[in-house]
Amino acid sequence: MATSGSETKQVMVIGIDDSDFSTYALQWTLDHLLSPANVPKFKIFLVYAKPSVASAVGFVGPGAAEVLPVVEADLRKTAAKITERATELCKKKSVNDVAVEVLEGDPRNVLCEAVEKHQASMLVVGSHGYGTLKRAVLGSVSDYCAHHAHCTVMIVKKPKHKH
Repeated sequence: MATSGSETKQVMVIGIDDSDFSTYALQWTLDHLLSPANVPKFKIFLVYAKPSVASAVGFVGPGAAEVLPVVEADLRKTAAKITERATELCKKKSVNDVAVEVLEGDPRNVLCEAVEKHQASMLVVGSHGYGTLKRAVLGSVSDYCAHHAHCTVMIVKKPKHKH
C-alpha cells in the first residue's frame, strides 16, 4: 500500500445491487466524491450480496435437487450482470482501480463484514426510502449499516423528482 513518502490509500466500500437506488448511489459517489483528484486517494471495493439458493427458493423438499442448480446459475448470472454494470459506470468516470466482490448472504451482514475485512474508512449505500412501517417489516440495509458498520456510512437517497 504505502511506500515511504506517500500517503496510504483509504478504502471505500460501495454496496451494489440491481435497484435504481443502488445505481444512483454509485453514480452520485462517482460524480461527487471520486473526482480525478480524489480517485488516487481511495481503493474502491464494489460489494454485491448474492442471495443464497435456499433463501431465493424458500423451500427444500421433493424436486429441490432439480431446481437448486438452475436457481444457483440464475443467481450467478444476475451477480455478473450487476457487477459488470457497476464496473462500467466506474470506467465511464475514469475510476479503473476497482475491486469487485460477490459474497453470499444478507446484505446487511455482508457489507459490515466487508468494511471490517478491508478496514474501510467509508461505506456507501443507497436508500430505498422506505417509511417506518416498511422499514420495520422488510428491514433496512442502510439503517442497519449506519448502526453496525465500524466506519463512516454515507446513505445516498435518490431524489423523488429529478429536475
